[in-house]
Amino acid sequence: MSAPTVEILQKVIQGDQKAFAVLYNHYRKPGLKFCITILKDEEEAENMLHEVFIKLWERRSQINPELNFTSYLFTCLRNLAFDNLKKIEKSQHLRQQYMERMEAAREEELEEQEAKIRLLNTAIDLLSEKRKQILMLNVEEGKSYQEIAEMMHISKNTVKNQLVKAKQFLREKVDFATVATLISLFLLNR
Repeated sequence: MSAPTVEILQKVIQGDQKAFAVLYNHYRKPGLKFCITILKDEEEAENMLHEVFIKLWERRSQINPELNFTSYLFTCLRNLAFDNLKKIEKSQHLRQQYMERMEAAREEELEEQEAKIRLLNTAIDLLSEKRKQILMLNVEEGKSYQEIAEMMHISKNTVKNQLVKAKQFLREKVDFATVATLISLFLLNR
């Protein structure tokens, strides 16, 4: 690949778009190939090549036609490619950190739920057998007051009173969250 003539570069510096098109067409394939070897992504390499040529056009007055333009162009391409790789690496690192934080938060939440469930189980174990049975039939099995009353041969009102007392007892023993929330956690983890 021969370097562009000083004359073409002079025309580019003066704002000649046809000379710039000649310059672009001369360096497009080798510049693209160079970027692809660094980035391993043809589309990104194409975007980067365009970005460098846009910057060259915008800063054409700073081009020195006496210096090696090929070296200058490929240095610009290399620097932009490395900057792009650093951005990608940083983005991946930030994404990884976010995922790690989310996982840690999930684990912490699970541990917290497990502790709450243990506390609830302990409190349930402190209930009388009759209250515990009524509570389990209602909460675990979804039985209505009437169904429980018929199963246990007690009045519907007794079932209701026993459930109220059981839940009140649990609220007193487990003061950091509502009993309803803990019972749902308890059921999910059984």
